[in-house]
Amino acid sequence: MKTLSKYDFNIQPKPVKILQFGNGNFLRGFTDWMVEKANEAGVFNGEIHVVQVHSKSGNDTMKDQDNLFHVIEQGLKNGELVQEYQLISCIDGITNVFEDYQNYLKLGENPDLRFIVSNTTEAGIVFNPNDTDAEAISQTFPGKLTALLYHRFQAFKGDESKGFVFLPCELIEHNGEALKSCINKYATLWKLPMAFSEWIDSSCTFCNTLVDRIVPGFPKDNIDKIQEKLGYEDKLAVMVEPYHFWAIEGGDSIRNEFALDIAGLNVKYVDDLTRFRTQKVRILNGGHTAMVPYAYLKGLRTVRESVENPETGSFLRTAIFEEIIPTLDMQEDELKAFANDVLERFANPFIVHELKSIALNCISKFKVRVLPSLLAYHEKKGVWPANLITAFAALLVFYKGEFNGEKIPVNDDPAVMKQFQEAWKLASSRETVNTLLKESSFWGEDLSQHNGLEEAVTNAVDELISA
Repeated sequence: MKTLSKYDFNIQPKPVKILQFGNGNFLRGFTDWMVEKANEAGVFNGEIHVVQVHSKSGNDTMKDQDNLFHVIEQGLKNGELVQEYQLISCIDGITNVFEDYQNYLKLGENPDLRFIVSNTTEAGIVFNPNDTDAEAISQTFPGKLTALLYHRFQAFKGDESKGFVFLPCELIEHNGEALKSCINKYATLWKLPMAFSEWIDSSCTFCNTLVDRIVPGFPKDNIDKIQEKLGYEDKLAVMVEPYHFWAIEGGDSIRNEFALDIAGLNVKYVDDLTRFRTQKVRILNGGHTAMVPYAYLKGLRTVRESVENPETGSFLRTAIFEEIIPTLDMQEDELKAFANDVLERFANPFIVHELKSIALNCISKFKVRVLPSLLAYHEKKGVWPANLITAFAALLVFYKGEFNGEKIPVNDDPAVMKQFQEAWKLASSRETVNTLLKESSFWGEDLSQHNGLEEAVTNAVDELISA
């Protein structure tokens, strides 16, 4: 089978405008795919140079394929089955920091560079105070980035037009601000000139962003059929769901340079990410967390079958549309559209998402994702939301570790699991619920103080156990 080569596709070179830190499945199936779409639509004219900051060996597969690969969209879109193939040709090259550090620094001398994109995992944006040698390769991504920025600052003699727009995709709140903070700390630690710090402040823009797309990665189960259809071997093919969303805090000033939405992509340029983050946490993540224990107790094992099952599917829809959405102070039509997208994503026939994998650390997830909706509903309506109460009860029963003679795969902090085991040894379900609701280390407060909550949860627990 043929090897991918740019000679076969008449690919015209473009200026390298983006430096991308990270080359994992997510960035290739999200950012690289978007840039390819924007280039095709004529709203962007640029390529990406990839930087490897963690691996100490280069990506030979990427080089062997002439920096080409395919993104395969598989799933549901507006109720229709989608299976589309997109060749990604916007990668100019790849540099490994450890293999050639000086060449890495010289990347900063490119006058066309404008954007920095990164996804170095949630633990990637960190500052290490022991990273004291400015001449050595830093141990962290922000340290390596600071070295490149200082090299650029020197190369262009502090030219204010040569600053960057930073678009970190790491899944932490205020990711842009966190990255800037780390860079400033390295500038101080390394005693870099004050003029450099002033250049960072005045010439660089650090955007907080929120990304959303499920990227299962390499489609190993059906890669032979995919390659047969493509006519090429592709060891870097990436499977993605059709849904994608990128919110970029920065408004029109960023959109004027990087107008991905004009290419038909689901990208929002906003002044404040808060409502989009809340929407995602409460509806998408909250829906997941509310559904999992309940569906598992009903004998279901995957997200898709839980959504398609008449009982659990109805349970989830009612929880989202009648109990979660009414607690959110946002445009109702936007919330409902987002919720419908979520349900369609949950029903993706190409993704096998096991409930037990989502159930990891479910107590802390429930506290952040579901509990705020449950409490807000009661505050607003004066009654407890029936399905979210049932979801809460199912969570407590799930953490018993056994249901109807079957062992449940609870996976959480050992101390949390031990507290649940002890609580379930008490004489009655009411005592168990009372003990667990009082545990403020779980919920951030003593939930037994909320009028009627203990009774509502106890009744729901009894109903689940006796069913």
